[in-house]
Amino acid sequence: MRGMSPVTFTWGHLFGDWQWGPFSLLVLAGLLALAYWYLRGDWLLAGRGRRWPRRRTASFLGGLAAIDLALQSPIATLTGRYFQAHVVQHLLLMIVAPPLLALGAPSTLLLQTASRRTKVRWLAVLRSKAFAVLTHPVPVWSLYFGAMFVFFLTSLINVAMTHMALMDVINLVFLLGGCLYWWPMVGIDPIVHWKMGYGARMANVLIGAGPETFLGLAILGQHNPIASMYTIASTHAGGGLLWSSTEFATMVGFVPIFFQWMRSEEREGARAKAVRPAKETAVGGPTGRQLTPWEAEWLARTGSFPSEATDVEHPWAYD
Repeated sequence: MRGMSPVTFTWGHLFGDWQWGPFSLLVLAGLLALAYWYLRGDWLLAGRGRRWPRRRTASFLGGLAAIDLALQSPIATLTGRYFQAHVVQHLLLMIVAPPLLALGAPSTLLLQTASRRTKVRWLAVLRSKAFAVLTHPVPVWSLYFGAMFVFFLTSLINVAMTHMALMDVINLVFLLGGCLYWWPMVGIDPIVHWKMGYGARMANVLIGAGPETFLGLAILGQHNPIASMYTIASTHAGGGLLWSSTEFATMVGFVPIFFQWMRSEEREGARAKAVRPAKETAVGGPTGRQLTPWEAEWLARTGSFPSEATDVEHPWAYD
């Protein structure tokens, strides 16, 4: 586009334009710690003879990699010159990383591998009033969409891009908003508050595409650069990228919800067959009584009754 120098790829960009400041190194350390914790949990379950789905591990690690790409890779460096790079960073933090992290089911993994004290504390957090308020749809939509509109359609983007400490904080807010928005829709972890049916999840994804599409079109129609370090051509390129990628992300967002819906129907069918007065069998089950929900879930998934030695205290751990 006229007035904008082309973004050329070189090996120097790949190896030399990574961010190594204090914030980037702190982010990298945090991501490595999370990856170690997750893989350690996977290994602990394997040591107990229980398989943790590989697709969950791949999704969670992919989410961590997306965060690192957004905040440390040359993408972060190029945000200082090209608005479209800023949009890519925004998409990684709000549309790519959060769904991948949610599909990794970290809360379920924690409840399966943590100590009794940690489980109790984590369940207390999930059931708390503060967490209920934080995850209410109104605050979540306000944080997810409101933060984007305030940032991109006001002078805040120019202020933040000239005060990188503020920009770092805003990026973390974007990531938090993305996690809160996507977790109840594509996540596998059971949600204590504000549960949505699968139809409602798909409708929410579809409705959510509207504000981001409008934002992309609003940026595309601006007559002045969105910030002092960007050209008008770069501004329009970023707006077009936001608009087009939002439509694509909406369609992709339907995929995990649809397959989760199908698997849920299959589990419900198996659960309906399992919830009946159980007779004692060779594997050792309760005699002549109605199964509790979590016992039915265990029977449906493993084909056997849980024994007294089963090291689980909460039905979430059987996911």
